[in-house]
Amino acid sequence: MSLVLQHVSKTYNPRSAHPVRAVRDLDLDVPDGDIIALLGSSGCGKTSTLRMVAGFEDVSEGTITLAGKRIDRLAPARRGVAMAFEGYALYPPLNVEENIGFGLAREGGLRRGTDTRKRVHEVADLLEIGPILDRRPAGLSGGQQQRASLARALARDADLHLLDEPMGQLEPQLRAVLRGRVKALIKARGLTAVLVTHDQTEANAMADRIAVMEGGVLQQYGPPGELRDRPVNLFVATFLGEPPMNALPATVQPGGLRLEDGEGVHLDVPPSALPPVGSKVVFGVRPHRITLGQGRLHATVTSNQWLGDQAHVAMELGDRLIVAVAHQRVAAAVGSRLDFDFREADAHVFDAESGRALLHGNQPA
Repeated sequence: MSLVLQHVSKTYNPRSAHPVRAVRDLDLDVPDGDIIALLGSSGCGKTSTLRMVAGFEDVSEGTITLAGKRIDRLAPARRGVAMAFEGYALYPPLNVEENIGFGLAREGGLRRGTDTRKRVHEVADLLEIGPILDRRPAGLSGGQQQRASLARALARDADLHLLDEPMGQLEPQLRAVLRGRVKALIKARGLTAVLVTHDQTEANAMADRIAVMEGGVLQQYGPPGELRDRPVNLFVATFLGEPPMNALPATVQPGGLRLEDGEGVHLDVPPSALPPVGSKVVFGVRPHRITLGQGRLHATVTSNQWLGDQAHVAMELGDRLIVAVAHQRVAAAVGSRLDFDFREADAHVFDAESGRALLHGNQPA
């Protein structure tokens, strides 16, 4: 079922001397059958947004509709929403099997007549908690409780599934396996889901589209590849990616840019794509797009780390740090000079004052 948020805002303590604007004028459209991720750092507004959709927080301004029906004035139980809570919210007197099946029992069974116990066991096996179905929450680890909470949400045939940091307590290997399984289950059943996470890997692996938030404001909403290759502003460009995009202050010169350390960077782009000569901009290039060992630019190596499958090489370019990633070991000692380069198609230029993207490769933003 499609979910639409229009001009949604959330203000805490609105009548106090210091009201907190947690979400500001948010517009978001989640198509039927899509998984979207709300991605951002702590305090960016993603959890407040999820809680407004679920009905646990009032909407200060705006409207929320689900399957064409306005739900922001309905009680949580009447919204047709299933939620996996970051804090688990399991019922202590019930065992894991009873917790997972609780929502199904309240709904009078499954809509398509599937046996409730069978659904519970299928989801439990998928999340690898089948052997602990007879145990109660007090005897479970944090990761087991989190999977039980996630199973309870996924077992339901709700109009919308809300997943609040659903795998944050799991060890990396299990998390990597379950991401694929959960996404496959959601897609196979044609569910619509909103995932809240601060984990970029999780967002990229599971979501059809990602909404990047900061300071309560939606910065960009689109497919993962679009956010990576065509970020709308400097915040999105440097927030996404591990390591993040290199961002170096520069000045527009005839025929290209000049970095603040005096290095010239030529970009073969239409003059109209750049602001006037003398304008201050920020030059960006992702670490994975830098080639080492030859090229037009030179820097001093400050660290060279081999991480088992890739090398992270940090270099000083003037008084700025630039990081490159290579998929083989790099023979460069700390303190040595290293040549490097990049393709013009991988360069990005942003306005220094507003952060707005001006150029991606040789195309205007």
